[in-house]
Amino acid sequence: MDCFSLCLDGLYLAGQSMTHILFTSRLTGKKAKIQHFAAYFSLLCTVELISAKFHLGGILSIGAGVLVLYGMSRFALENQPLVSWTAAVLSFYISQLSFGVINSVETIAFPHFIGNPLLYPLLLTALVAFFAICAFCYVTILKFLSLTETVQTPYIELLLFPGLFFFAAELYILHTSYSSLSSSLSLEETGKHSALLFLQIMGLSALLCTLYAYRHLCQGFQAQAALQSLTQAAQTQKIYIAEAQTRYEQTKAFRHDIKNHLSVLDGLLNSGELEQSKAYLKKLETVSDALSFPYQTGNPVVDILLGEKLGLARARGAAAEVSLLLPRPCGIDDFDLCVIFANALDNAISACQSGEGEQTIRVAGKRQGDFYMLTFENTCSSEPLPPAGTGLSNIKSIAEKYHGAVLAEKTGHCFSLNVLLNISLHPARNSTPKD
Repeated sequence: MDCFSLCLDGLYLAGQSMTHILFTSRLTGKKAKIQHFAAYFSLLCTVELISAKFHLGGILSIGAGVLVLYGMSRFALENQPLVSWTAAVLSFYISQLSFGVINSVETIAFPHFIGNPLLYPLLLTALVAFFAICAFCYVTILKFLSLTETVQTPYIELLLFPGLFFFAAELYILHTSYSSLSSSLSLEETGKHSALLFLQIMGLSALLCTLYAYRHLCQGFQAQAALQSLTQAAQTQKIYIAEAQTRYEQTKAFRHDIKNHLSVLDGLLNSGELEQSKAYLKKLETVSDALSFPYQTGNPVVDILLGEKLGLARARGAAAEVSLLLPRPCGIDDFDLCVIFANALDNAISACQSGEGEQTIRVAGKRQGDFYMLTFENTCSSEPLPPAGTGLSNIKSIAEKYHGAVLAEKTGHCFSLNVLLNISLHPARNSTPKD
């Protein structure tokens, strides 16, 4: 091997090491370090030296390279096994595909330059073109696919098997149809290599189409999960609204009959029936307590929801504080209020349970002109905030519906969720009738 070929191979391995580690780290959302590049480059050089010394086939050396990249992804970047396999296979598939495309062009165009000094700059140009194709493919894949821990990737094995098929097909083409450059190339061989070039471009297109379909599959799963969550929330909210209607009707009936109750009580007192008067008052107090809410916000649906959720929080050892008075008319649909309060309080209760020490939940509201600010504060653990779940996404959807915004902040052991709603854009649509 001459000095030029040795330098060319060194540049190829160095560039491949950098592109593979960068692509894998970006794909999996992990931060790559300088030592990762150095370690991977050293391992690839070792694989190439062993392959050259023992005359191992190209397929074996590439297979060893895939194992090395898998190991780097699995143990250096600390990715999951299936994610590491997928990243390694995709990285090498793109490299081999790009190499096959450039090899086809070299086989067709370069024979005329053998023995010509222009061959060396052309080979360097081909190497640059190889990395350019790799970079384009990697960037395109990153737009279609993400294997980070914060992104749901269901049925990722569906992506791994097509990738393995494309990879195996490319290796077969690469190591059965190409050899060293020849000084002469027949018309038949030129047609053959042109067809192989077309097939490899089609292979790239097939991979990108597969990734595109997989991305839409993931979006479909996410949409289905969100729909199921909203359906469950809707059923829960209907229960709250129905209970609020019942409470309202009972309260209305009690207020309607209060004059009769007072007349009966007045008669008992005038007759000197003190014990019976006390018993009657006790019954009235029992009925009144049953109709009252532990929290008075001006909206029966929210009152019921707060009573249930914060009652559960208190049962689990959390202190609850409510400073909230919703305007009447509010302009916010009862269902939307339920979505906000139910998801915010569920998250608050869960966060309190994950923390240590005192557990506190505070709910407050304040009107600011045409806007109303809801604030939910709770204690939590010192761990970083988890990725936004379906509950917070539902709250954001409601805020956007009312031309508002959502701000989530964490300071130490305190988490704060602020929901701003424009209450002037929507007429009152509360399902609770007025008195």
